[in-house]
Amino acid sequence: ENWIAGAGLDVLKEEPMAPDNPLFLIKDSTKLIITPHIAWATVEARQRVVDEVYQNIEAFQKGKVRNIVTQ
Repeated sequence: ENWIAGAGLDVLKEEPMAPDNPLFLIKDSTKLIITPHIAWATVEARQRVVDEVYQNIEAFQKGKVRNIVTQ
């Protein structure tokens, strides 16, 4: 029925994929990208983690709160 045009997956329930994983049944592999769980491992992503941790520590030392989700 072609409801989903495509998908990119970086996290799977089981890694590595089991041989009977239904994703292997997808006939048009151009609509699916599966990567090992490493999307976070780019230089840019790691630098952002360092920057965020630094900013969180700096804010904590000043008695400020960052990234509030609920109040």
